[in-house]
Amino acid sequence: MTDAAALPGQPRGGVLAGPATPRAVNVLAPNASAMTLDGTNTWILSEPDSDLAVVVDPGPLDQGHLRNVVDTAEQAGKRVALTLLTHGHPDHAEGAARFAELAGTKVRALDPALRLGDEGLAAGDAVRVGGLELRVVPTPGHTADSLSFHLPADRAILTGDTILGRGTTVVAHPDGRLGDYLDSLRRLRSLTVDDGVHTVLPGHGPVLEDAQGAVEFYLAHRAHRLAQVETAVENGYRTPEQVVAHVYADVDRSLWPAAELSVRAQLDYLEEHGLI
Repeated sequence: MTDAAALPGQPRGGVLAGPATPRAVNVLAPNASAMTLDGTNTWILSEPDSDLAVVVDPGPLDQGHLRNVVDTAEQAGKRVALTLLTHGHPDHAEGAARFAELAGTKVRALDPALRLGDEGLAAGDAVRVGGLELRVVPTPGHTADSLSFHLPADRAILTGDTILGRGTTVVAHPDGRLGDYLDSLRRLRSLTVDDGVHTVLPGHGPVLEDAQGAVEFYLAHRAHRLAQVETAVENGYRTPEQVVAHVYADVDRSLWPAAELSVRAQLDYLEEHGLI
């Protein structure tokens, strides 16, 4: 049995749902799959002495899950005052409009198409509800609209799909771009070095106790995969399908369609930089 402390980012063992930090509680959506891991993490955030809460990523359009999120907040004496989205993929955002009806909130997101209300989200914004402060960190790459939320009081960062609690994420070509993703990882690394962020509250999988270690692992993984793709092309594997079959031969074939998205993003990156 592998010691969790030896794994990248030091994933926290035990039950995924429930309190994660003094200000963050996870309500796990029942949508587990190879792509969503144990399911989507829906985060309820609130100052301990406040009766107002923020929900990040209501998750899929699952009435039972959405109701459970509202009930979990209410049982803790909280009223959901605002809904935020890390990005627009259905497993994070499909239930947002219905959740907003149930909770009576607005929805703020980077993508105007996902918003309910006049306010969006942008780099440098600070969201404040009931004494809670969240700082908006642009982290495009997985998707163009991906955001992370820095929770300074808990020295934590909510990363959506930019960093997962287990494994690595997909750069979802063509919307996602590898150059943007690498820049986003470096931005997150700066938060761990300069702002003391040590905990990752991911969109899927367990909480990570070593944020800097997680980011460094992701950067190293991306550099390794990029080198593998470059070498594969040099050896005559030209199409994305050929590169996936060669480079990802040890990966479950059910994940090859997702791997192909990342390979396409890597091929674009290599072409843009004149490397192939």
